[in-house]
Amino acid sequence: EVKLVESGGGLVQPGGSLTLSCASSGFNFGSYAMGWVCWAPGKGLEWLSSIFSGGGVRSHVDSVKGRFTISRDNSKNTLYLQMNSLKPEDTAVYYCTKGTGSWWNYDVDYWGEGTLVTVSS
Repeated sequence: EVKLVESGGGLVQPGGSLTLSCASSGFNFGSYAMGWVCWAPGKGLEWLSSIFSGGGVRSHVDSVKGRFTISRDNSKNTLYLQMNSLKPEDTAVYYCTKGTGSWWNYDVDYWGEGTLVTVSS
């Protein structure tokens, strides 16, 4: 059974930082691209970041470039999202997603349950 379990969300002040983690199990983690997606009321679902299976190719949506960094540790079956310089508009539920191949093509087959990030003073 594929499981994706996010952690690391919480309340942070504007300008602060958080690191999200996604512990994965039930599949060969190192063989699949992974991504982070967020959802916020009024904004809907937004793809944020993706990383190929080997970790060598990463992409970020323009709104988080220079602030967020996706990474992975295939030895620990874990995906990360380092978030710096957080803004109130980053407030959302953040989901870890599993791609269907080693290259990211926006086709995902599993989602985690999400972790809430609230950026507020």
